[in-house]
Order: sequence, then structure tokens, then C-alpha cells
Amino acid sequence: MRGLTARSRKSAGVVKAFRAKTRRREDIAPAAKPSSFSTVPQAASPGVDGGFAARTNSSRLRVFARNKISQPSRIRASLVSAVLLALLLPTAAFADTLIDNVNGISVDRDGKVTRFTAMTIDEQGRIVATYGRGDNPPRADFRENGRGRTVVPGMIDSHAHVMALGLGELVLDLSGTRSLDEALSRLAAYAAANPDRPWIVGRGWNQEAWGLGRFPTAAELDAVVADRPVWLERVDGHAGWANSIALQTSRVTAATADPEGGRVERIAGGRQPAGVLVDAAMELVAANVPPPRADDRDLALHEAQELLIEHGVTAVADMGTSIEDWMTFRRAGDAGRLRIRIMAYASSVPEMLLIGGSGPTQWLYQDRLRMGGIKLYLDGALGSRGAKLKSAYADDPGNTGLWQTDGTALRNNISRAAMEGYQVAIHAIGDAANAEALNAIEELSPDYSGDRRWRIEHAQVVDPADIPRFGQHGIIASMQPVHQTSDRLMAEARLGPERLDGAYAWRSIHAAGAPLAFGSDAPVEAPDPFAGMAVAISREDEKGEPFGGWHPLETVTREQALAAYTAGAAFAGFAEGKFGRLMPGERADFLVLDADPLMASPADLRRIRVLETWIGGEKVYDADGERTERPADAPGR
Repeated sequence: MRGLTARSRKSAGVVKAFRAKTRRREDIAPAAKPSSFSTVPQAASPGVDGGFAARTNSSRLRVFARNKISQPSRIRASLVSAVLLALLLPTAAFADTLIDNVNGISVDRDGKVTRFTAMTIDEQGRIVATYGRGDNPPRADFRENGRGRTVVPGMIDSHAHVMALGLGELVLDLSGTRSLDEALSRLAAYAAANPDRPWIVGRGWNQEAWGLGRFPTAAELDAVVADRPVWLERVDGHAGWANSIALQTSRVTAATADPEGGRVERIAGGRQPAGVLVDAAMELVAANVPPPRADDRDLALHEAQELLIEHGVTAVADMGTSIEDWMTFRRAGDAGRLRIRIMAYASSVPEMLLIGGSGPTQWLYQDRLRMGGIKLYLDGALGSRGAKLKSAYADDPGNTGLWQTDGTALRNNISRAAMEGYQVAIHAIGDAANAEALNAIEELSPDYSGDRRWRIEHAQVVDPADIPRFGQHGIIASMQPVHQTSDRLMAEARLGPERLDGAYAWRSIHAAGAPLAFGSDAPVEAPDPFAGMAVAISREDEKGEPFGGWHPLETVTREQALAAYTAGAAFAGFAEGKFGRLMPGERADFLVLDADPLMASPADLRRIRVLETWIGGEKVYDADGERTERPADAPGR
């Protein structure tokens, strides 16, 4: 998924409202401690007044001394001795908050589950300890009664596009449209509502969902909007749809050659552009779209965080971070508005070096932001027939897809990143692209030893003969379960039955020895980890189809799925020990749910409600109690 290049101009009033809604934390008076469940201060220990059973600090000692100033010198000497002795001895460590009466769940990377009934969190937002049944937790300043509800680690989306998700909220949204006519109707309404916008920009269309059997055309857009340019990105970000004036403005004509790694769709029987541009060809038009302003980006990040937190996502691997994205994250962090944790992967070597310099950045803003790697593209996507296959598409003879990067450039970029200690994440969807990613890693691994954690993003279609290679060199398979249900019918048409055995092969790749990290590829799919878990354990869509699951031998267990969204996802981003588990020393990022995901059916998983989201020991989301419907899986990307 490539980031949106569209500009979204919000009115001054909207931006002003956004600024008011997201004031700098330092400008706001300290608030009462965030509450959850039912919060009450705990009663003092019986021995606090007469000794140091409670936390001892200098202010308490000063008050104590003032109260005793009139005592005889012998008594004062005894008191001073007692105080000095108390300072030399270990003091009782009272945690700031005790959360108890919960059905607590944590899981390690191997899927081993730890259950607990209480945990303590310190004032820095880290977990001090967890407690099982029969344990007697220490007293704390605050107590949260969980009322028996389920608590799990915050979900980590291992592959998303944060700014594209947010910017998608500010432009024309065609996701979920079920026909070309419905999409055109939305376009007409949007254009009428925004008469002053010089370009109409949007995203989310999917000709597979429309049952069109072809790409849409510029002429179909012209029939609705012919007075200004229109540029609409496909749901996967690997194709764009332009009207005639956008093509003319961009000087895309019959004489325009297909760029390397891209394709201009042509009107049948000639060279005239038809209106859709695939992969690298998108830039021919996208380069002319006015970019978002800083205010637009700030608002987009706010919208993205709202969506992620509402779905229980507390951390994200941001794939393809640009310098503009990074500065947006930094502005939010400086202002105290960065709530989620972002593991950033630069969109190019120059941007990687511009942001990080001679190596990955430090963790910033209390472990909320780090530039640690680079995202490299090898091929396109199945939906636009840009994924690179070893043999031609079953529904497009002669077409094997598009290389986005040749083998030499891939190896050079991997080497440049690895030399400076950056992690490498390679986008590979087709079986030829996955084989080439594996080849490059095998060739370069001897030169770059140590804990590299090479990542292959998507790994959607893999030749079964190549699957065992995923278990070598510490490769991590970063996969998106909901792609399988969204793509199922389209994948069958694109690949034919003979290539489906290695498609979305989570269990086989994991069994080969590759750690799994799950995500959504948002905004391609909704950032809903529980819908992802439902697919991972069933390979059925929201309607329960196909019954028994599509290639059901590739399901994973509930525990493995939860691990891939938590501890495994943290490990995939070099964040283990910081967050991803509910264990002592890690950040208190957790969710309060209305059901236990390890005891839920696939249908129940889709219905799980996130009641509360906590990040760093602070509650950042509290459901209003109204049930919201989850979006259905798309029929194909």
C-alpha cells in the first residue's frame, strides 16, 4: 500500500476546532487520575502513621520533623536515628494503581498464555506485577475494580499506513461501494458539496466488489465531473482512476510510455489512456495533485488515532513513512497529542537517512515513536494484476505482473539499510516476488550477521517449494488475515486452482519456523484486530463462508493469532520488553473487552466490543455503550 498523495483542504473552522480539541498537554491543568471500572483511593495501611510501611519521601519527613520539633533532645535523637535507619533500609514499594477482579490474559510469542486476576501499575505507566488467584496484591494509591471483565494487551497492527488512514477520512471515500453507479453517485454528491475544491481526491474503489470485470474509465468519471480534475486511488493503493481533465493536466497521452514498474491502461485497440494507471504509472497524475498542508496532516493523524484506539489498536508498524509523515508525528509528540505507539519504516533510503541518520532513532515520547527500518517494494497487488507471478495470471494470459524494484536495486537498498543497522521490510505479494525476497535475504545474510529480523510484508502467494525457506535467517512473516477473505474469489480467478496451496499460508509458513506478525494494511482493510483473529482461526468471512473455511489447513490457533497481534508483533518491530505483553516492566497498554477472545467463536470474535483502551496506564478510549456494527469484509481487493 502506498501512502495517499492527495490533498485534503479542511475549512478553517474545522482546523480551529481540531486545535481546540487537541490542546497541548502542558497548557492543561493536571487532571484527576483517569478512572476505569470504579476507582477509589485505597485506605492507608494500619501502620502508616507510626512507621514507614507506606512509601517514604522527603516531604513526609519534613512534615514529620515539624510536628516533633518540641520534643526533648533525647527523643529527637531517637527520631533522627529512626529516620536515618528507615532511609538506609529498603522502603515498601507501593504501586500507584491496583487493577483487580479482572479476567486478565497475556500471551508470549509462542502462544503460551498467562492468566491473572490483578495487576499493579506505577506512576510511569509501567506494569509492576501481575497476580493470580489466591495472591494478595499490595495496597496502592488507587484501586480499579474490573468487575470480572476481560483484560488483554493492547493490539499491535504490524502493517498499516497511519497517515493514509487519516487522510482517507478527509477525502471522498468510495470504500464499501457495491457498484460503479453507487461510486459515481457518491462522487457526484461529494463534488456538489465541495464546489471550491480544485481537485476531487478520493480513495477506496474496487472494481472486484462492483462485479465489473474490468477497470473503470475516464469517460465514466467525465459523465459526473468534467469541470475539474478527479483522482481516485484504488482500495489497495496500487492503482489510480483519473478523469480526462486530470489526464490532460498531467500530460498523459497516447504518446506517454509506460514507466518502469507501472502501466497505463489503454482504450482497447489503441494507445489512448483509458483512465486507470497502475503502480509506478500513478505518479504521472499523483505528482500534480496538491499535497496536504501541515494542518491537514495534523487533523488526519488525529482521525487515524481515533480510529485505531476505538478498535483497540495501541501500536502500529507504519509502513512507508515519509519525511512529511515523520514531522507530523513529531509535532503531535511535542504537543502531547501522540497517543498510539508508532514503529516507523521509511519509504525510501534517502528518507531513512534524513530522519534517522547513521542508525535507527531512539524511542521518543515515552516509547511512542521510533524510526527503525525501511519499507522496500518488490511488486504490486493482485487486484490490479501488479503482483509479480512466476507464470502468467490465469485471467490475463501474457501478464505476469510488475516489478517495482529490480534485483540489483533491491540488494543495494537492503545493504544500505543493513550497514546502518536499520531493519528491512520487503513488500512481496506474488510468488515470484516472494522468491526474489528470499533469494536476496539468503545472499546477503552472511554479510550482515546479528539479529536482523528481516521482514517480508504480505507474503500472500508463495510457491509451496519456497515455504521452508521462510524458516531460515530469522525471517518474520508480516501477514494480514482479512486479506484472505477479501481476496478469496479474486485470488481464485487471478491464480487458478494450481497456485492456491501457497496462498495466505499462515500455518505452513509458521510451521516452517517463521514468526508471524499480523496486521490490517489499513486503510486497505479496517484496522480491526478481532475481525483479523476471526479469519485467522477459521478462514471464513463474516457470513461464515465458505463453510468449514477456505483451505482450512492454513488456520492458526486462537493463542497463535493473539500472539501475532501482541507479543509477536512487538518482537517484529524490536519493541519486545517495552510493550506487547502484560508483564512486569512493560508499558501498561491494555484493553477492557466484553468477552474472552480465547473462548470466542469466529462470529463472537467479530462481535467483541472494546470497552476501554489504555496506553501507558492512561485511559484513552471509553466506549459510550452503544453497539456499533463492524464493516463486512470486502469481496476482493
